[in-house]
Amino acid sequence: MPTDTRQLDVAARLLALLGDTTVETRPDPQLEALMLAVVADLPVLLWGAPGIGKTAAMAQLATDLDLPLTTVIASVHEPSDFNGLPVVGDDPARQGVPMAPPDWAVHLVRAGRGLLFLDELSTAPPAVQAALLRLVLERRVGALRLPPGVRIVAAANPRSSAADAWELSAPLANRFVHLQWTYEHGVVVRGLGGTWPRASLPRLEAARLPEAVAFARRAVTTLLAARPTLVHRLPTSETQRGGPWPSPRSWEMALRLIAFATAAGTSRDVLSALVRGTVGDGPGLELLASLDRMDLPDPEDVLADPLGAALPERGDLRQAVLDGVVQAVRQRPERSRWEAAWLLLARAAEAGPPDLVVVPATTLAALRREEWDVPPAIEGLAGVLDLSRRADGAVARVAAAAGSGR
Repeated sequence: MPTDTRQLDVAARLLALLGDTTVETRPDPQLEALMLAVVADLPVLLWGAPGIGKTAAMAQLATDLDLPLTTVIASVHEPSDFNGLPVVGDDPARQGVPMAPPDWAVHLVRAGRGLLFLDELSTAPPAVQAALLRLVLERRVGALRLPPGVRIVAAANPRSSAADAWELSAPLANRFVHLQWTYEHGVVVRGLGGTWPRASLPRLEAARLPEAVAFARRAVTTLLAARPTLVHRLPTSETQRGGPWPSPRSWEMALRLIAFATAAGTSRDVLSALVRGTVGDGPGLELLASLDRMDLPDPEDVLADPLGAALPERGDLRQAVLDGVVQAVRQRPERSRWEAAWLLLARAAEAGPPDLVVVPATTLAALRREEWDVPPAIEGLAGVLDLSRRADGAVARVAAAAGSGR
């Protein structure tokens, strides 16, 4: 018997050595997206195959945020565990029947803060999912309201890889920011070697908060004003309804995330994961494109300084700037503005792919008036488009069309 005890002590030391790992701060978009959503006080739902480290990530997240972790396996609970159990008092006719909360909720309220992890959400039956609605949205469990210091994160396995899984109900799914949780081969190898990644807390710049709120509101309202059908679009399939989709609630969540991401200066990859995980891939990509265009320079500012104005590096954004400048010239055609636009096109052709100037140059050539001389900037583009000939030809076609009465 003493020998067995000593062996258990040795085994305990071995287990301690195996658990002795370190962490390193390194860029990780999915960890950063999770951290930002949690800091923004929005419920997050992690989707991923079994065994890829969702639960371990929660333990690390709680440590990084200095929050006590409370894990609740949703699939093994009854609806009354979230709605509360009725407790009959001395005079229920006068005092009513209060709903007693479970012990984990009481502990969270007493602590005043914590990370509530709802695991195995996709294996919870519909009745339990319905009971979770109030917890996720209103932070209420029975008669208790969870304090503001509590954050909620859930995890689910796709139906194809979960035992006895249910599709998530549309009302519950629409209350979460959905993030796809994957693993990287290099991270796993390095982690098994004793070093796991750690995400740093988003650093919100106090001076940028008003600007971040204004930017987020303008981004969302501009898109929805132009695309009213995106305000609420309930998916037709049951599977899609269990994921992110656009509704006034989810757009409000997206607005909050854009404000937080702007104030923290997060990367586009992180913002993309958050936005698409809130309103869905299609609307999310439209919103991201709208955000990109909001950062484009004003065409009038570019025409005022065509040689010094900053041009975007991305080809699609550079094309948008060139098209915007040509459209501005079309709306107010003046010789100086027309020549300034040619200077910009020549500069764009020298600094980037020349094919980006084909469409705006053709349009600009057609705007030439007979008394306007061909500017020297066109000669610099002759090798690309032979624009001098195109400009003269466009004027001739316009004159011929006017003469024929068309």
